[in-house]
Amino acid sequence: MERVYTIPLRNVKDIKRTIRAPRAIREIKIFLTKHMKASEVKIDESVNHVIWARGIQKIPSKITVKAVKDDDGVVTATLAE
Repeated sequence: MERVYTIPLRNVKDIKRTIRAPRAIREIKIFLTKHMKASEVKIDESVNHVIWARGIQKIPSKITVKAVKDDDGVVTATLAE
């Protein structure tokens, strides 16, 4: 199964600025686990680079990812083009 999601990260900006980027990565995993009914979520390096591009404090307000679920229930998230 393959889907494209735009994941909102606005709520992550309400927490302490020194932990925003790691929290955004966790929120992406939580979002994909819930929406794809996955047992495990793997995030590609390109998504990580977009989150951390402007540092730990200034994360993007939303990100578009392509999620692919294989037969084992593992979801791989890559940056959507």
